[in-house]
Amino acid sequence: MKHLKIYNKQDILSLTRIRRFETKVGERLHTIADVSQLEESIEKTHAPYVLIGIPEEIGVKANHGNGGTETAWIPFLQSFFNIQSNDFFSGDDILMLGHFDFGDVKWLIDNNAHGHEEKVDAYRHAVNTIDEEVENLIKLVTSFKKIPIVIGGGHNNAYPLIKGSAKGLYKAGLLPLAQINAINLDAHTDFRPSEGRHSGNGFRYAEEDGYLQKYCAIGIHENYLPQNVWLDIVNNPFLDFITYEDIFIHEKRNFIQAVAHATGFTEDNYTAIELDLDSIENTLSSAMTPSGISALHARQYINFAATDSKVAYIHICEGATQLSDGRKDETTGKLISYLVTDFVKAHKQ
Repeated sequence: MKHLKIYNKQDILSLTRIRRFETKVGERLHTIADVSQLEESIEKTHAPYVLIGIPEEIGVKANHGNGGTETAWIPFLQSFFNIQSNDFFSGDDILMLGHFDFGDVKWLIDNNAHGHEEKVDAYRHAVNTIDEEVENLIKLVTSFKKIPIVIGGGHNNAYPLIKGSAKGLYKAGLLPLAQINAINLDAHTDFRPSEGRHSGNGFRYAEEDGYLQKYCAIGIHENYLPQNVWLDIVNNPFLDFITYEDIFIHEKRNFIQAVAHATGFTEDNYTAIELDLDSIENTLSSAMTPSGISALHARQYINFAATDSKVAYIHICEGATQLSDGRKDETTGKLISYLVTDFVKAHKQ
């Protein structure tokens, strides 16, 4: 894991605004005591949650998407570290591990690959490097029965998160097979064909490789559902989804009923909770939408899923504070901060 940057207390406090008579979450988070003893430190921490960042745009660009998904991590930390530590949420339950920095990989591609298609091929090859390192860390964290809270990055990281969690939970003796389930609040299924790794096919690779048992996606936009993917899902009893249109346009069921269907469909196993920020209306992301769910819906989804699922990990991805085309929105980090605190509050109950 040569690209993993592990944080110390000073790293956190440098982004935390200390105020007299107040305690901020950044002052309460745990860190790795000894970087050379990573495994031992994760095993011994009493914190049940481990916070990890994967700020990269490689998987998105490998999917012909808008770059910028590496920009949300630091704004998220600036918001998260500075919320109040109180009886509702103290921060004492979280080990702030660090983040992956794949900047050297991206630099090599940008400076050596020529032409759009050559760059896309290089990015897809590079996603394999990301997969390996992320999988190894997540396997380590889950093998000690900790729950990873992962902030992306592209949705390509669903694959190593599912694979690493399945292996780690199996190693911990919590699974009879190295397989987990997943629910995903997303405008897209991210179940495109396995044509080379990118942000649009993480769940496909996880399913084909045998690490994903059941998968339910909710909020899918019918306009962006490829016919071949639709047929694959319809013909597989282990795959299910509910479209945005069925919830909000045709009103076949309400939003909470849709979430309850997803958690019920996956309740027989440890389940990954996935949230793609491109599902939230007017939220800056690689595939930003003018028609989507509200931030309130996203928070309700996290709250319900954390309460009603046997959680393997939570992954919030595809958000940005600045896209490669110049669009900016500084509030994305704050939104992610709300979602993380909602998860921990609900899951602890």
